[in-house]
Amino acid sequence: MALQGWRLCGVTVTIVIYIGGVLFLSMNNVPGSHPRRIRTERFAEFPNYRNQKHGINQKMTIRWCKELRYMQPELPAEPADAASEFNNPNISDNDDNTKTGLTALASFPGSGNTWLRYLLQQSTGILTGSIYKDYGLLKTGFPGENVCNSSVLLVKTHEWGPKAWAPFSKAILLVRDPEKAIIAEFNRQSGGHVGFASPDRYKRTKGKYWQQFVTNKLRGWELMNLNWAKNFTGNVKIVFYDDLVNNVETVLRSILEFLEFPIDESLLKCALMRKEGIFRRKKRILAFDPYTPAMRANLEERKQYVFSVLGRTMTTTTN
Repeated sequence: MALQGWRLCGVTVTIVIYIGGVLFLSMNNVPGSHPRRIRTERFAEFPNYRNQKHGINQKMTIRWCKELRYMQPELPAEPADAASEFNNPNISDNDDNTKTGLTALASFPGSGNTWLRYLLQQSTGILTGSIYKDYGLLKTGFPGENVCNSSVLLVKTHEWGPKAWAPFSKAILLVRDPEKAIIAEFNRQSGGHVGFASPDRYKRTKGKYWQQFVTNKLRGWELMNLNWAKNFTGNVKIVFYDDLVNNVETVLRSILEFLEFPIDESLLKCALMRKEGIFRRKKRILAFDPYTPAMRANLEERKQYVFSVLGRTMTTTTN
C-alpha cells in the first residue's frame, strides 16, 4: 500500500514538472515578452569609439620619424569643444580670442584630412590638433585631438562660417573631387577611417538613403569649399588632394613653407618613405556603380563650378 502511494506521488510530481515546463516555455515565446533589441546604425556624423571596431584599432601602431611633441607643452590643457554638425561649431563668440595665429586645416569630410595630418606629423615631429574628439584617432597617433591652440601645428575642422573662422588667422583648404570625397565619407561613417561600407548599404531603403546622402553631402561639399575660399578673411592656401597624391614631396614642402615651419630634410625624407601609413583607405572596386547617370551629371556640374572658382579648371582623377 505504501509502495503504491510513493508511485502515485512520483507520477504526480512528474506531471507537475512537465506542466510547469510547458507553461514556462510558452510564456517566454509570447510576442513582446522579450526586451526589444535596439538596432544601432553607424551613420553618425562623428562616430564614437565603440564604432571604431571597423578599421583603425588600438593594435595598429605607427612608426613615427621622431617622437611627437607639442610646440608649446604648457598649453594643451585647454582643449576645444567638439562640434558635431556642419556649420554648427561649438566655438565662443568672444572676439577677444580671434586671430590668434592658428592655422586651420579645413576640408569636407573624406578629402584626406587625416592622411595629411599624418604626413605633417611625420615631417615635423609636431602634433596637429582638431576641434573634434575622435576617439579612434586619439588612440592611434593623434593625441592632439580636441586641442585648438598654438601648441599644435594646425587644427582640423570641417566647419565653415564666422564662428568657425574666428580662431584662425590663415587656413589650408584641402579639396577633393566630390565623387571620391562622398564615397570616402560614406565608407568612414559605416566602416571607420580605413574600412568600407558594405555593398548593401548603398541599396538601403531601395537606394533612397544613398541618393539623399549624395544630395546632402554634395551641397555640403560645395558650401564648405566656397565659404572658406571666398569669405574667410585670412590667408588661404588651396591644396587639391589629387596633387598631394601625385606629388607628395612638392605639395608637402609648399604646405610647410605656408606654415612658416622650418623644413628638416631628414624628417621630410623619412616622411616620404612612410607616406602611406595606415590612414589611406585602400582601393576597393564595387561590382556596381553606386552613382546613377543623373547623380554623376550633378556631381560633374557642381565640381566644375567649384573648381573654376578655386582657380582649377582641369582635374585629374585619383582614388
